[in-house]
Amino acid sequence: MDVSTPLRDFPGVGEARAKALARLGLHTAGDLAGYFPRSYEDRRERYTIAGAPLDRPVCIEVLLTEEPRLMNIRRGLDVTRMKVADHTAAMLVSFFNQGYLRQALHRGEAYILYGKVEQMGNHRQMTNPHFEPAGRPRFTGRIMPVYPLTAGITNHFLAGLVEEALAGLPPVAEPLPEDFRARYHLAGAAESYRAIHFPRSEEDLDAARQRFAFEELFYLSLGLGLLRERRSRGAGPVWPEADPAGFYGLLPFSLTAAQRRAVEEAAADLRAPRPMNRLVQGDVGSGKTAVAAACAWMAHQAGWQSAMMAPTELLAQQHFRTLTALLEPAHMAVGLLTGSMRAAEKREVLAALRSGDLHLVVGTHALLSQGVEFRRLGLVITDEQHRFGVEQRAAFAAKANTPGDPLDITPEEGFSPNVLVMSATPIPRTLALLLYGDLDVSIIDELPPGRQPVKTFLIGESKRQRLYGFVRAQVQEGRQVYLVCPAVEENPEGAWDLKAVNEYARVLREEVFPDLRVGLVHGKLKPREKEAAMAAFAAGETDLLVSTTVIEVGVDVPNASLIVIENADRYGLSQLHQLRGRVGRGEHPAWCILISENRSPDTRARLKVLTETSDGFRIAEEDLKLRGPGDFFGDRQHGLPALRVADLNTDTRVLKEAQSAAAALLAADPDLSRPEHAPLGDRVRRLFDQDPDRFN
Repeated sequence: MDVSTPLRDFPGVGEARAKALARLGLHTAGDLAGYFPRSYEDRRERYTIAGAPLDRPVCIEVLLTEEPRLMNIRRGLDVTRMKVADHTAAMLVSFFNQGYLRQALHRGEAYILYGKVEQMGNHRQMTNPHFEPAGRPRFTGRIMPVYPLTAGITNHFLAGLVEEALAGLPPVAEPLPEDFRARYHLAGAAESYRAIHFPRSEEDLDAARQRFAFEELFYLSLGLGLLRERRSRGAGPVWPEADPAGFYGLLPFSLTAAQRRAVEEAAADLRAPRPMNRLVQGDVGSGKTAVAAACAWMAHQAGWQSAMMAPTELLAQQHFRTLTALLEPAHMAVGLLTGSMRAAEKREVLAALRSGDLHLVVGTHALLSQGVEFRRLGLVITDEQHRFGVEQRAAFAAKANTPGDPLDITPEEGFSPNVLVMSATPIPRTLALLLYGDLDVSIIDELPPGRQPVKTFLIGESKRQRLYGFVRAQVQEGRQVYLVCPAVEENPEGAWDLKAVNEYARVLREEVFPDLRVGLVHGKLKPREKEAAMAAFAAGETDLLVSTTVIEVGVDVPNASLIVIENADRYGLSQLHQLRGRVGRGEHPAWCILISENRSPDTRARLKVLTETSDGFRIAEEDLKLRGPGDFFGDRQHGLPALRVADLNTDTRVLKEAQSAAAALLAADPDLSRPEHAPLGDRVRRLFDQDPDRFN
């Protein structure tokens, strides 16, 4: 057997199981070795029937005292029952829809059962436990791995396949240099693969976990270091005189200290010989657009054009209006380019870009389309909502190397425009190190004066009528209201009683607020329909906007004073905080009402965090603790590292060690070209080949 041995060659894997395993990404023996458990069950200790605790699964050795009996309860449901005993007591064991056990289990034989014991009056019972002969136990008496599964694959079947693969595969090659393993006290690869699947003890498992956590954070850090180094080698537009002081004098307001710090950090980048790759991170309303405007102004002072890319036409129009107001006093020409513009308008904008008469263009993905040429593009501004990866960077780099460029730099020479990324999602520092590891980060951690705080309350279903009265009162005062739901269609299973946005909008229109104007927007609408619904709300043509989370990043509606979020327990804290940021953008008091019937103390405590603070970074830290990096952005996981073992919440020390080790290695061997580092280079390349945009 080798790593490429197909799973069809394993006993018990037919066509149906092979297809089911493929759904888990498992095709070969090597895939099995790398498919790590999600948790573990300690099955080492055995209990008696009388002495078994009731609050957790346990192992009990029993004797079957009677032949199993099969009973049909109703069509499609049967139960196989039997009595078992040990020297302390007897117990009833039931198996549902497992009639084959009548032939598999025999009176007078000893078995080990693993499951939860229940107390029914004076009697104890077990339902659907795992069982195996006491004389040859395979999955009891040990720490048992628990794997992510799919329909048609049981945990015991998959564990058996993994065990067979580990026994048959040759020893795993050691990719980490020996001095690294010694310095950071890391276990070897071969023993770690065995221990991560079938640990002999907690210490065994901890050593394997630490080894793999270090390894994946080390590879990520190496890859990001290589990427940063590669980008820094390219030529960028150098603006030795980049000084934002003149820009400050143009503004009708004063920037906060945090905004000034971000501008000064960007200015230092612009004076450096390598292209700027900076992330400006701050809460909704913290003033990131003013930082972008300062960078565009510095570009203009140095004789370069800028482009700003927004995810929707409505947002592009909003940025266009804001930047025009900020930059017109500096005699900067700001243009707009979107897909829905008339052909004559587009031609005018394209000609102005080509000639250099347009200094800043704001647009959607239309900026990347053929025919868009710049006279001298030096700065690209984008935001986190874009998959701003390799292809987009290459497209802008090509547009920055047009024949009209006075420097006459060709793309082959590696010229790249400066890049500024804006993020309205506060991200914990540890996560930002990985998610944006190739960017320099500026944090705006204070709000401009005058920004309205949003009062946040958590209520249950019993307060719904009072809530509707409050909604009506807000509209009567001339305000507007968002109502957010987590589902588009009715959930067929009725789980969590999710509010479906279509049905919810119908009920509000026809039954609750028939006299008010109710709009509807969700992700399944066509882009133009979405934009039209948002534009109508922004223009004050609708009173209430029923929506899914598509409004999470949306246009400013200063007149919106209230947001109601149904089934709030279904969202992460950071996502709720983003949604809350839709209100409080004008001069009026603002409220956010979270509705949840979930009575779990953990859930209530989590949601209470939002009622106690508006600090996005504190909320983000709480979210990371509670949900982990994989769920940090809900469904928007496009840039998150796929960490199988490392936990950014608890492995901060390991992350720092891995980054330190990667930096030291790259300092000694910047391209990983030494023969002894070839395995590391291969692993990093495979990581980036799987998702070349992940860190771009």
